[in-house]
Amino acid sequence: MTSSETATARREIHHRQDAAAPRGLHVPANLLGKLAPYHPHPAIVLLETLLLPAAALALGLLWAPQDPLQTQGAGFPWPWLAPVILALRYGPLPGLGAALVLLAGWLALNSGHYDQFPKMYFLGGLVLVMLVGEFASLWHTRTRRAETLQAYLDQRLEHLVRQHYLLRLSHDRLEQELIGRPMSMRDALLALRDAGQGNNPHAPDVLLRLLAQYCQLEAAALYPLADDRPGTSALASLGGVGDLDATDPLVVQALGCHKLCHVSQALASQQTSRYLVAAPLRDLAGSLYGLLVVEDMPFFALQEENLQTLNLLLGYYTDGLSMHALAAPIVAQFPDCPPTFAFELQRLGHIHRQTQVPSIVVVLECLERAIALGLPQQIQRLKREMDEIWCLEAPQRTTLAVLMPLGDHATAEGYIARLQGWAAQQGHASLADAGIFPHVIALSSSAPEATVARIHGIAHA
Repeated sequence: MTSSETATARREIHHRQDAAAPRGLHVPANLLGKLAPYHPHPAIVLLETLLLPAAALALGLLWAPQDPLQTQGAGFPWPWLAPVILALRYGPLPGLGAALVLLAGWLALNSGHYDQFPKMYFLGGLVLVMLVGEFASLWHTRTRRAETLQAYLDQRLEHLVRQHYLLRLSHDRLEQELIGRPMSMRDALLALRDAGQGNNPHAPDVLLRLLAQYCQLEAAALYPLADDRPGTSALASLGGVGDLDATDPLVVQALGCHKLCHVSQALASQQTSRYLVAAPLRDLAGSLYGLLVVEDMPFFALQEENLQTLNLLLGYYTDGLSMHALAAPIVAQFPDCPPTFAFELQRLGHIHRQTQVPSIVVVLECLERAIALGLPQQIQRLKREMDEIWCLEAPQRTTLAVLMPLGDHATAEGYIARLQGWAAQQGHASLADAGIFPHVIALSSSAPEATVARIHGIAHA
């Protein structure tokens, strides 16, 4: 038999198997998840706590009216499945509430016969409910911790994706940018970073002028947002844009999905829009700062790469706004602390308060002999992708504070051991021989300012 005949035979066998398979038994993979959705709203939890054991009592009355709770040796206490299910879904308190409903049902059905109360029956049920409730609470805590950490890692990943895309765009199109536009991507990012620092009242105007130069906008306006609703007066405008039409389909779509929308999307849904582009200013945490609407831009500029660049520049600007707002308390107390370091310190302190997941700071005190060899600069080039470094200069010493997210003392010891190996490759017997002395500081969740004060104390001792 040739290979083509073999392939034909296999296709016929698979076709017959598919035809013989019962079509009615196809079950979607996510059906079981849809049957038991988790509703954390207190009203829904209370409703389930009352109705589920009541339904178990009603089924018991239908199945065995003489013993609906099956307390008289019926084999298995089926009504206790209702409190157990609630305890597994929501924790011990709803399970105990459902057990009270079963107790109230027994008291109502056995009025005047309280001397026959089945103590061991209810005691065993309560112990079972408490056990599964504690198990559920433990896993709910672990799930919340995992979700918090995943949200933090997603933010860092999105930030890195933005940075890497902007870097690639800058390098790939450097020749075109220098010829056709008055500034490079590096100049644009520096201008955005400077505009986002502090309470600069001219920041919206700087942003619009930069977007007009880099993304070829001709008529656009920037509006503030309050409760996801745009304000009536523009923060900045160019090209004589009229008053904002808040009912425009493109504006409604952009505010609804929190993403940049352009005119082709409105045309695809058979709607007419006054604007070409509507883009919300959204940071990594999902907070909205404003809305950019574009009324006019060159036809050849309305293409995917230019719109993606516009969206990334807006994201970079709003990330800077949120970063400086969160880092402001630390920077106000310690002006030499970089905003990125203070921002990351505040976020990790918040994660520690929520989930008790630690982070660590390794402070490297570099003396004169290490500075003479240029070791502080080499150490900064050895940092991991997620780490943040703060370099503090002082007379006759340089201090490097390396913030390691989601790490503990073992992480710090591993980092110091790696530096020991690096120092050995440089021809030094140890870090101390190279003039470097490490200090380990656990991140304080109560007050990140205390961590910064300890770093300052080591640097200026």
